Amino acid sequence: MRPPYPHPIIAREGWPFVSGCLIAAAAVAWFFGWWSIPFWLLALFIVQFFRDPPREVPDDPRAVLSPADGRIVEVSRAHDPYAKREALKVSVFMNVFNVHSNRSPVDCVVNGRWYFPGAFVNAALDKASLENERNALRLRTPDGMDVTCVQVAGLIARRILCYVDAGAELKRGERFGFIRFGSRVDVYLPLDAEIRASLGDKVYAAQSVLAWVKTPNSKAK
Repeated sequence: MRPPYPHPIIAREGWPFVSGCLIAAAAVAWFFGWWSIPFWLLALFIVQFFRDPPREVPDDPRAVLSPADGRIVEVSRAHDPYAKREALKVSVFMNVFNVHSNRSPVDCVVNGRWYFPGAFVNAALDKASLENERNALRLRTPDGMDVTCVQVAGLIARRILCYVDAGAELKRGERFGFIRFGSRVDVYLPLDAEIRASLGDKVYAAQSVLAWVKTPNSKAK
């Protein structure tokens, strides 16, 4: 196992929100006492939303890992509109109580990036994949396999953050982005991938295996 990916306990994207809520709650408590309880509850919610716990990343080169925490809401054969191919699609829905850091499902080089403005319908719905605001990454593994990873904004999500562009190198489980307040991540895989995730499964970014893929060594056996 690789050592846990180093990052703060609270995601850096949340520092302004957390500090602002804590200052507001403390100020209300100072002047109004127990009337500050709703503000402390809001601060607690913000802290849990932006938590960013360490994860141990499986080293198996066949494993395609979940890029997000959440629940599997789609496993299907679909057209990958970014790589222009037929693919297996696995979608992870993140509610407001999930960790929202997005992490690379494979060791790869980013081979392309596309951003599309769009609507903000419920990210649990299949149509969100093509109608909502989204950011797509085409990932090329060292074996030459393509995996497409798409960040999709949700009903109340209003900010997709992506920190990599074409040419960037990512390790499996490495953090590449964040989506604020409820969203979805779609993963498009080759048709010969062996899907391990099922509808309704709860998955964890950089830790849960969505699928096994063939490697050059495994093909030779």
